[in-house]
Amino acid sequence: MKVLAATGYKPQEMGIFQPNAKEITYIKKTIEKRLIGFLEEGLEWVVVSGQLGVEQWTAEVVIKLKIEWDALKLAVLPPFLEQESIWPEQAQERYQHIINQADYSEAISKKKYDNPGKLRAKNDFIIMKTDALLLLYSEEQEGTPRYYLQAAERKAAKDHYPIYWITPDDLQQTVEEIAEGMDTLE
Repeated sequence: MKVLAATGYKPQEMGIFQPNAKEITYIKKTIEKRLIGFLEEGLEWVVVSGQLGVEQWTAEVVIKLKIEWDALKLAVLPPFLEQESIWPEQAQERYQHIINQADYSEAISKKKYDNPGKLRAKNDFIIMKTDALLLLYSEEQEGTPRYYLQAAERKAAKDHYPIYWITPDDLQQTVEEIAEGMDTLE
């Protein structure tokens, strides 16, 4: 696998309402562990659409990992022009920082949002252009990632297209590992 799509919940779908909530640290650490495993197997590109939440946190992890893994590249493919225009200012600044650090960024549609079909087209396009999907999602807690999952499952039904999950259990394991690490530091 050379090109990995990554997605998951938006912050509010996870009950995260502060941009510096401690839960984000655990999510980013879990993503980092998974990405390092893929990097050791030859991963070159991570592709996100830049949505708030897991996609932006993944992009930030990739930006950090690029320091040690110079072959790693980040692509941000928003579904339409100015997707960030309705976000709060702080979120727009975070997004702009990610765009500035990306190795490639281009909107899939060259127009502004005008219908929800652009979101489905984005999911299908990114899945079509990647070798696998990393998904932070639980089927027990539905949310917007299910649309990405459906696109990935459609591709997997025809081709080899692995779907790698990050589950609540994975996140809990990271919380416990970090807590154990803190105990040894004291």
